[in-house]
Amino acid sequence: PSPALIGLALPHPALPCPHLSSAPQVPNCWIRPLEVGQSHVLCEEVTVTLLDSNHCPGSVMFLFEGAFGTILYTGDFRYSSSMQSEPALRGRHIDRLYLDNTHCHPQRPLPSRQHATRQVAHVIRTHPQHRVVIGVYSLGKEALLVDLAVEFSTWVVVSPWRLEQMRLLELPDVFTTEEGAGWIRAVDVAEIRWDTLASWNMLHPTIAILPTGRPVKVTHPNIHLVPYSDHSSFLELCEFVKWLKPCSVIPIVKGGMCQVYFQKYLSSAPQALPDLKIPKPVQENMQQQSKRKGQETLLRRAAWHSVPQGVVYESPEKYTGKCRELRGDKVPQQDCCESALCSKEGCTCHTDQERGEGELSGEQPGAARATSTVSHAPPDEHFPSGLAEQYLLTPLNILKQFS
Repeated sequence: PSPALIGLALPHPALPCPHLSSAPQVPNCWIRPLEVGQSHVLCEEVTVTLLDSNHCPGSVMFLFEGAFGTILYTGDFRYSSSMQSEPALRGRHIDRLYLDNTHCHPQRPLPSRQHATRQVAHVIRTHPQHRVVIGVYSLGKEALLVDLAVEFSTWVVVSPWRLEQMRLLELPDVFTTEEGAGWIRAVDVAEIRWDTLASWNMLHPTIAILPTGRPVKVTHPNIHLVPYSDHSSFLELCEFVKWLKPCSVIPIVKGGMCQVYFQKYLSSAPQALPDLKIPKPVQENMQQQSKRKGQETLLRRAAWHSVPQGVVYESPEKYTGKCRELRGDKVPQQDCCESALCSKEGCTCHTDQERGEGELSGEQPGAARATSTVSHAPPDEHFPSGLAEQYLLTPLNILKQFS
């Protein structure tokens, strides 16, 4: 449910929904169950009516009425001519229609669900010796599975969690979890792949059916695509808008420019509020969410850049200083300039160098700062006791202490 909650303003998080969809595990503080087909008054300013959207179990359309006018939000829906007999919609003036435009394209025809069900049954009949696996999503296509179970007098094998869902929806008792009890099985659509089909056919001849209205490229000979959809076809959308005659149509799916197809069906009556805007509390909440997301992105980038990439080896001079600091030894003062090049009288670098303790004997001034011409390791007596072993483990110790 989290993607559907984006943009909701607090402190009023209660979501109006039908009783059926309030059953899943969603915090009760976010739920306000409403009866489908009845009008409900919210905050003494808005009236909302829930209407069956003919999509999947529990899906509804929302009809909002208030000072802002009348708005119909279809959500995901499959238009049916029976919607024209809905009292809440018949003869209603609709200022704005938020329309499910999933298949709003004239070049994407879809058959009715009844016709698509007959296509699935035909595929099954042409493979009488095969077991059938049907790919479905977490919700939807329940009516198709029930029709096939009744048509072929067989159980439909499902997973335990899907069986619990079927019982929650109070569907006919045609589902089971017992493997082998039926020769039709419903699985998640992601399981319909080349490798799974190969493993299934090693046990028994098997075909897979994908009932979907989405454009899918299928290359496996045992995968059959059937245009069964719970969304309205293009012709159904045109029929719905033509009958409803709203003042404006706003597509729900982003990137869909389908208003041009419905322009001739719109009402010429003026809208209640032509410049309907997002309420101020919702705008403020959206701005706060955007700001928080921006801050989180910056923090993630900063954390990513602060992590050393790969194995990091530090220079011997740098690690020698760290080891002496850990052992309590005094670290020689660094020269403020290259004494070999310093000719100024009174330069403090010479006096600081003379006061420094633990200098390497016989070493020329500035030699400790050379990084590219070191050819011999210093004698062992110049290192504190135990430093040789620590030096050999430099990469591991450094990564453990400072990564």
